[in-house]
Amino acid sequence: MVALPPIAPAVGWRTSTRLARDHYVRIASNYYSVHLSAIGRHLSAIGRLVEVFADPEHVTVTCGGQLVARHHRCWAVHQTITDPAHAQAATVLRRTKIQTVTAPSETEVEQRRLSDYDALLGIEEVVA
Repeated sequence: MVALPPIAPAVGWRTSTRLARDHYVRIASNYYSVHLSAIGRHLSAIGRLVEVFADPEHVTVTCGGQLVARHHRCWAVHQTITDPAHAQAATVLRRTKIQTVTAPSETEVEQRRLSDYDALLGIEEVVA
C-alpha cells in the first residue's frame, strides 16, 4: 500500500453565487443565512457575488474576502438555518430602507378628447 499524503486533501466543494433577496444561500437542499451588514450598509448588498465553501462539518460564506457567514453543516433536507444575528441585521436594514422611501411626486398628465385620436387616424364620425 502507498502511504497517505502528508497533508489531508480538501474535502468539500466551493462555488460562487449572487446573494438572494432573502439573504440566504442554498447548499444542496438547505438554505443558510448571510449577515447583510457585514457586506454593506444598504440592501444594495443583495445581488453581490459571494463565495460559498461547504465541507462535511461547516458552510462558510465570504464576500470580497470577508467572512459573512459560518454555519454547522446540516445534513437533513429542506432545512433553513438562520443565525439570529443575521435575521436581526436584515430586519434593521429593511426598516432603514422602508423609512428612506419617498412618496412619488404628483405629475399632471394632459387628458385628450377621443375625437383628437379619431382625427389623427382619419376616422370619420358616423351620425345616424
